[in-house]
Amino acid sequence: MRSPHPTERAVGLEYYVSDTDGVGGQLRADDDQFRVRELERFSTEPVDAPTDAYPYLVFRATLSGWDTNDFASRLSNALGISRERVNWAGTKDKYAVTTQLFSVYGAEPDDLPDVDGANLEVVGRAGRALEFGDLAGNAFELVVSEPERPALVDEITDELAAFAGTEDADDSDGAVTVGVPNFFGQQRFGSRRPVTHEVGLEIVRDDWEGAVMAYLGNPTDAEPEGTQAARTFVEETRDWQEALERFPHRLRYERSLLHELAECDGEPESDTYRAALERLPTNLQRLFVHAAQSYAFNLMLSERLERGLAFDRPVEGDVACFVDSDAPDGLALPDTDRLQRVDERRVQSVTRHCERGRAFVTAPLVGTETELADGEQGEIEREVLAALGLEPDDFDLPGEFHSTGTRRAILVRTDLETEREPLRLSFSLPKGSYATVLAREFLKVDPIDLG
Repeated sequence: MRSPHPTERAVGLEYYVSDTDGVGGQLRADDDQFRVRELERFSTEPVDAPTDAYPYLVFRATLSGWDTNDFASRLSNALGISRERVNWAGTKDKYAVTTQLFSVYGAEPDDLPDVDGANLEVVGRAGRALEFGDLAGNAFELVVSEPERPALVDEITDELAAFAGTEDADDSDGAVTVGVPNFFGQQRFGSRRPVTHEVGLEIVRDDWEGAVMAYLGNPTDAEPEGTQAARTFVEETRDWQEALERFPHRLRYERSLLHELAECDGEPESDTYRAALERLPTNLQRLFVHAAQSYAFNLMLSERLERGLAFDRPVEGDVACFVDSDAPDGLALPDTDRLQRVDERRVQSVTRHCERGRAFVTAPLVGTETELADGEQGEIEREVLAALGLEPDDFDLPGEFHSTGTRRAILVRTDLETEREPLRLSFSLPKGSYATVLAREFLKVDPIDLG
């Protein structure tokens, strides 16, 4: 198997599954060359439905140059309402053209403002707000800019189709069913400074000082020289007040940690370092631990590849999940609440379900309620956790850092359409899967060029 860029290996992506050279080039040369459209499962009533029963106005927004959180803040300010009255199902990147649903409590269609870079289309009304569970997946259209070897796209597609292992690889519309390991992409850990999982690992190990220093320190060559120097300074001196003078104001989260530490009399204790981390937004606190889980998951998938175990069908000891029957047509959404251990008697039956796209083999995102697999996959899971010095009980953490864990499909399949001039990849993925994990197989470049 082919080894990837060192930055990817640092977050557990240790292989490509296609051996063909990449087409080269880059993604997101312009925002409109990376398009994302949500696939949601959310019912609405007509816009003239009574507001006492359906108080939420639902609209679809196509955004260019807007992070979802920033757009929600801009919208709530324009409406003169609390930001908490604006809800959505999935957070999207600003460096793309994105289409997604929003709900606003108590708003009327005529209230919606004109916002630069946003096209708003009223959909109807609802009796509740949008929430994360309403997102089923995303449809992507990615343009590869300046590919060096565009003709190789067909060879790579064939290799990924073989990896998918489905009975019918070609659709009547010309799409090809392909598959890749369901890795967490580089964005989960930081494209330019992949340290989020390192912070999370220290938290789970109950080393709060190590977690803070993993976030404040760890300079990388991808950062400006001044930022690198500030990180090196704080690592070497632990002079929190002087570090505040040196850290750029744009690094507001690092500065929040430094403020907490600078207010401490004397040498900080473990509780002080923890308090510093708890000054950060709750979603970022959760992200640290989730990134640690994601890193372990990636390592488990890489080891399964190394051992030559199948991804498209189970081996004895695996834990499988079934497809969510409520997912939109054409989207195979794993339902990890419906799990089944694959003992010797069930290998053949679960294999048939997997071949028909009705089931998936899983691996754990480890937490307090995790039950590890048996057989060779169980060996992999235990060896990875032992190498990281982790076990499920370690995730019994305070506040937002606590995690019960779950399981995640190890394979993601999609019907891929490709076009030339420009080279375009069009496909859909279930929520939580990364477009760049598919795209990396085609480009085989520095992850920074994947956006």
